[in-house]
Amino acid sequence: MDWKTDEEFKRFMGNPSIEAAIKLEKKRADRKLKELDRESNGNPIVGLFNKVVRDNLAREKERLEQAEETFKALDLNKLKSCFGFDTFFATDVRRFGDGGIFIGNLRRPIEEVIPILEKKLTNAAGREVVLWFMEEKKNDITKQACVVQPKAEIDLQFESTKLSTPWGYVSAIALCVTTFGTIALMSGFFLKPGATFDDYLADVLPLFGGFISILGVSEIATRVTAARYGVKLSPSFLVPSNWTGCLGVMNNYESLLPNKKALFDIPVARTASAYLTSLVLAIAAFISDGSFNGGDNALFIRPQFFYNNPLLSFVQFVIGPYADELGNVLPNAVEGVGVPVDPLAFAGLLGMVVTSLNLLPCGRLEGGRIAQAMFGRSTAMLLSFATSLLLGIGGLSGSVLCLAWGLFATFFRGGEEMPAKDEITPLGDNRFAWGIVLGLICFLTLFPNGGGTFSNPFLSDPFFRGDL
Repeated sequence: MDWKTDEEFKRFMGNPSIEAAIKLEKKRADRKLKELDRESNGNPIVGLFNKVVRDNLAREKERLEQAEETFKALDLNKLKSCFGFDTFFATDVRRFGDGGIFIGNLRRPIEEVIPILEKKLTNAAGREVVLWFMEEKKNDITKQACVVQPKAEIDLQFESTKLSTPWGYVSAIALCVTTFGTIALMSGFFLKPGATFDDYLADVLPLFGGFISILGVSEIATRVTAARYGVKLSPSFLVPSNWTGCLGVMNNYESLLPNKKALFDIPVARTASAYLTSLVLAIAAFISDGSFNGGDNALFIRPQFFYNNPLLSFVQFVIGPYADELGNVLPNAVEGVGVPVDPLAFAGLLGMVVTSLNLLPCGRLEGGRIAQAMFGRSTAMLLSFATSLLLGIGGLSGSVLCLAWGLFATFFRGGEEMPAKDEITPLGDNRFAWGIVLGLICFLTLFPNGGGTFSNPFLSDPFFRGDL
């Protein structure tokens, strides 16, 4: 992870000195108290009002004095003595917020250095501290840096964005119920004309169950992976959608990431497990039906739903024919009804589309987190900007889904993740290869294919009802 200057770290952390801010507030409170003391007014009502204000300011000043003790800046001279030839040899130090940035180089494996230094620095500071190890590039020279900050201030940052609260859990439950409703509603779009409630149960329950299975498996995989790294996750928030039933699952990290591997593995666990579950559902549907046409409980999908992209074009090529005179892009289409597809297979297709949307390298989407771990923050920011721009262009050209997802990804999931404690150790070739494979699947699932089986453009409104 490349930090060209400490200003880039400051931009992300938003970390001016809390102690300095508290002192400024104390000065303001003192000034207001002196102004009130100088005022002399014979009006008893004004005097009573001034007394109330004075009492409030005095209490505020007392709270600020207590906070000043909690968020007192670290003594960098004391901290520098903790570094040495057996851990991290510091050659330079700069004040950063209430902590500091120590420039130097590691002398032992980082997993051995972190616990030793944290213990030494905590004892020297008289309170808990947090360390980050990263590389700093300046004038084409790369140096290693150890950033030290008071743990209380980092806890305060997490507390300000914490979603593991009663209201957070209530919101997560409400969104979950809403999403189950949109999945059930979306499922009903694909019934054949004149379908009864029994038809709905027979045709739609497999689709609903398949979709929920994909979400459930990916959630379990994410939680297990996060627990393995000791990372605390917020409640998971489902994103309801009229187009696909659900647009994915969102959560925040509510504790520090130990290394870039955690930043990579947690989103990969969600997306890879979702892709694999989707594939298993499609294979299971094919085995049970003996074909791709859904058997007796097929859902009838409008041809316009199957937009041209490399993945679907490949499916069409394998199972052929490409299209009939009606423009239907899968075989055995029924005029006026649509293309018969097994509910489980269609759940797998929707699961792949939803997972691919979350794999777009934008902000704090799963794809954005993976890009940040693989390429660093500067490149991840460029990819995020480019993705938002392309989604915006797609929205302006007519795709409501592109517009809605672009706004959501940019404004609700924008920004960067807090840096991991170990930003120095590389991911390794295996993880990098996994990231490339997932990126290719995302590309094949979402990228519009110029050659197609009918003239409908890719970037148009999602189509579920209407004339064929």
